[in-house]
Amino acid sequence: MFDTVLIANRGEIALRVIRACREEGLRSVAVYSSPDQEAPHVLAADQAVALGGTTPAESYLSEGLLLKAAADTGAGAIHPGYGFLAESAKFARSVEDANLTFIGPPSAAIEEMGDKPRARARMVTAGVPVVPGSGELSSIASAREVAEEIGFPIMIKAAGGGGGKGMHVVQNPADLKAAFERAQREAEGAFGDGRIYLERFLLRPRHIEIQILADENRILHLGERECSIQRRHQKLIEEAPSPCVDEVLRERLGAVAVQAAEAVGYLGAGTVEFLLEGSDFFFLEMNTRIQVEHPVTEMITGVDLVREQLRIALGYPALNGLDAPSPRGHALECRISAEDPQKDFLPSVGRVESLEIPTGPGIRWDGGIRVGFEVGLHYDPLLGKLIVHAENRAQAIERMRVALEELWIDGLATTQAYHLSVLGEEDFQAGALSIEYVQEHPELLRLVPPDLQKVAIATAVLCENHLDHEASLGVSDNKKVVGRQLSPWVQAGREW
Repeated sequence: MFDTVLIANRGEIALRVIRACREEGLRSVAVYSSPDQEAPHVLAADQAVALGGTTPAESYLSEGLLLKAAADTGAGAIHPGYGFLAESAKFARSVEDANLTFIGPPSAAIEEMGDKPRARARMVTAGVPVVPGSGELSSIASAREVAEEIGFPIMIKAAGGGGGKGMHVVQNPADLKAAFERAQREAEGAFGDGRIYLERFLLRPRHIEIQILADENRILHLGERECSIQRRHQKLIEEAPSPCVDEVLRERLGAVAVQAAEAVGYLGAGTVEFLLEGSDFFFLEMNTRIQVEHPVTEMITGVDLVREQLRIALGYPALNGLDAPSPRGHALECRISAEDPQKDFLPSVGRVESLEIPTGPGIRWDGGIRVGFEVGLHYDPLLGKLIVHAENRAQAIERMRVALEELWIDGLATTQAYHLSVLGEEDFQAGALSIEYVQEHPELLRLVPPDLQKVAIATAVLCENHLDHEASLGVSDNKKVVGRQLSPWVQAGREW
């Protein structure tokens, strides 16, 4: 049992855990690096501990500092969020060895599923369908041998990683050596683990994942999420349920996901990911943590997944022993990141000059920023997640469109306009999706949606009129101030 939870993370997921702790009657302890000393999660927690340092290695990835912070504050449990140390079996084991509760699966399950070739082998043994591929490969010669056996194109993947790092598609044998060596370097740099394995590259599959909850006595699933809109293997838009999954396929996917979790003695919340081709599906990987996109499942089921994590860790049965609810309606999530779609999604840095969050029925914002917050390059560019829920998919798309138009983040470039472009595109509206969607629609990267253009123009006119009025009263003669604050919206409108 525990009454205080240290959150070993930052940003929107730290705030999400803090809220769940508050609802469960638990004290929350935030940790923060030097750039994050005035971040929203620091101000929201019951207590905050400075880790110091600027980079993740000096703060959120320092096991020693995190364990000391837990000891100093009397925290009996640590919630890792997602990213950073969330899927580190070593960290989970250190938490267990310190007689603290790790709010996640046992370290053995993380280790089993975190090593991708090992997880593949375990799934094969458990009778779970997997994409044809290899175990761990140590040389280009062995990679060539496997590639010839399974056929090109192939996907090179990091054995100990995720999030799209160390992943490369190879179309022909001539490109294999360079891609293999590049993947090894990236994997070593990102995860300290340069091991590589191969899988057959499926040309246009959909990315479908199943949310599971497991307590000491049972494992149940809460349906699927569609995550096919992704770039460089990073998800951009997620939805639940999938527009292509019927009740029969949902139960097949769910049963296999439960089977996969049972094979490693899973506990808590987790996600089993699949690639879907027609009615055939293949195990991709298991994420042994809460997912960024968990809110869409929450919206259609009414289940607070983070609170369930806390309650399972406290020894309560998942869902209080009730059956998983059937999905109701449709939910969409857009990841709003500090990236510039018109500059190949390059990271954008700067100060959040103004922030207006949409409200109304079925609209939710999970954010980790506030006005005045400085967005730098040291951490993930995710600023927040805009989530909507409606009676059906068409209504959810329209509600998201309106919400995106109302969302206002000024001071740096974001992916907001790109999301609006996707929502208006015919294939997306028809649910004709695959993991190649972004690559197959390059025109979306060049578009500023017409509605945003109208908003920008109207704003520019109002801005100029307001400043002219202030100047006539002698209040201000600086017309650059508001214009700077409203960019790039005003600039987009003027250019258009």
